[in-house]
Amino acid sequence: MPEYSGRVQADGDDPATPKGPESGPSFPPGDERSLTLLVNGTPRVVTVSPWVSLLDTLREHLDLTGTKKGCDHGQCGACTVLVNGRRINSCLALTVMHDGSEITTVEGLAADTLHPLQEAFIACDAFQCGYCTPGQLCSAVGLLQEGRAQTRDEIKELMSGNLCRCGAYTNIVDAILKVKGSPA
Repeated sequence: MPEYSGRVQADGDDPATPKGPESGPSFPPGDERSLTLLVNGTPRVVTVSPWVSLLDTLREHLDLTGTKKGCDHGQCGACTVLVNGRRINSCLALTVMHDGSEITTVEGLAADTLHPLQEAFIACDAFQCGYCTPGQLCSAVGLLQEGRAQTRDEIKELMSGNLCRCGAYTNIVDAILKVKGSPA
């Protein structure tokens, strides 16, 4: 019985031929695109293939590893960044869609001092392991900029796309309310 390789064999494939990343589909030379992104206030030129996610561009091409890769399916919010002031899941966005866009990652929230939300997360103990914190912070900044959340319940609903496996939700909402100026 042949050994399972994890790959579906198509008609005409020779199972004895090595199959690896170097033998994958080939794309025409020059298929990469050169783009300019305004990342955390700095113009950055990147050259990427059309199918590369914004998350992978930030982490692998620009060495901005604060943005986390959680599920890679847009379900956990760990990869949340701000694009032109709006929060998005960067794992679902293709980099080529954002040529010329202003992108803010967790590294760009603080200048010389911490962002007020970062200070509030510390004061309210709104993190435990810290893995989700960058996405939670970017999402909270976007939430406050949207101006739609007026109550604790609205904040909980509008932050529901960002998961925290440690269960720090109450403290995250407290931190957002503290910055918003409402009583926690």
